[in-house]
Amino acid sequence: MIIGGFMLEVSAGGVVIHNGNFLLLKKFSNEWVLPKGRLEDNETKEVAAVREVQEESGILGKIVKYLGFVKYDYQHNDGEKVKKTVHYFYMEPEDLSLNPQREEGFVEAIFLPYDKAIKLVKHDAERNMLKSANYFYEKRKRK
Repeated sequence: MIIGGFMLEVSAGGVVIHNGNFLLLKKFSNEWVLPKGRLEDNETKEVAAVREVQEESGILGKIVKYLGFVKYDYQHNDGEKVKKTVHYFYMEPEDLSLNPQREEGFVEAIFLPYDKAIKLVKHDAERNMLKSANYFYEKRKRK
C-alpha cells in the first residue's frame, strides 16, 4: 500500500533466548542483526515472526511475549520511499538447529551472551529490543 508517496511495509521478528544467550545473525556485510522479515498475505505478526526466525536461522521459536514495535523510514536503491514497522517477539527455541539462510545474505547464526550481543547489533532499535527481552528473561528466571 502507498500512502503519501511512501510504500508501507510491515515486518515481524524475534529475539530468541536460550539459557541466557541471544540469537544473532551475521550478514555478508559483517552486520549483526535480529531475524525479521515482511508479513506475507493475510499472515499475522506472530506467524510471520516465527516463520522468519525459522527461515533465516533454522530455529523454530515459540513466542513468549510481544516486545513492541519500531518504526523507521528508508529508501530502496531504486528511490522508492518506505515507511516500515517491525514487530518483535521474545521467543524461546523449540530446537537448536542453527542453519543461516545464505540466499538472504546470512553467513552465521549464533547464540551469544547478552553483554556480547548488545555490543554487536548495529541499530539502536534492535539494541532496545534486546534490552526488553533480557528484562523479561531475567524476570521469568527469578520466578
